[in-house]
Amino acid sequence: MTKKIHILGNGDMSQMMPEKWRYERDGKLLICNQPPFEVHNVYATVMVDFKMMAALDEGSVNLDRYYWVLGNRPKIWCDQNPGFFMKHSGHIREFYTDVPKYCGPDPMQAATNFNCGHMAAHYAARRHKPDEIHMYGFDSIFDHNMRSYTDTVLSSDRSGGNNFRLLDIWRPIWLNIFKEFSDIKFILYHKHPNAKIQIFDNMEFRTKV
Repeated sequence: MTKKIHILGNGDMSQMMPEKWRYERDGKLLICNQPPFEVHNVYATVMVDFKMMAALDEGSVNLDRYYWVLGNRPKIWCDQNPGFFMKHSGHIREFYTDVPKYCGPDPMQAATNFNCGHMAAHYAARRHKPDEIHMYGFDSIFDHNMRSYTDTVLSSDRSGGNNFRLLDIWRPIWLNIFKEFSDIKFILYHKHPNAKIQIFDNMEFRTKV
């Protein structure tokens, strides 16, 4: 039997996740931060940012209905805010602080470059070792489209210059993730198959569901 992991990103094409798979599916489901629509039977939400921790702390965002997988910077937040950690420890499935060296030579900057989608894919591949990873809403791999549902909850700098800067950082990391886990099939759902990165044999594009 094929072992699958589904990852729901925050881009516009997250809508390509079939309606029925939002409730039941073959394989675990990881989401990035807060999902853009209702989903059930979530294995964990993946979070990497200080600002998401701050929003959870102040109560402007509530993700108590999910288990959490937290990255490098949320681990720092929890270490510096023991009250927050005690309050939410029951939701934390695990900390995943591995940041690949190809994200940058400086550890803190590398953790900043390693976005939520990167971490979700890397975590799924390394921890769960699936045969396939199905990815929805990872629009920046295909287009100059940086819209994110998370930005409707937490403000981000989405100026043109910053978008180009982030694309220049994020796309090479995707390239390296697909290379690192060459034995896993990455199936990406988008409205067209024209990726803006090099394509490897372990990548598959689906424009219809």
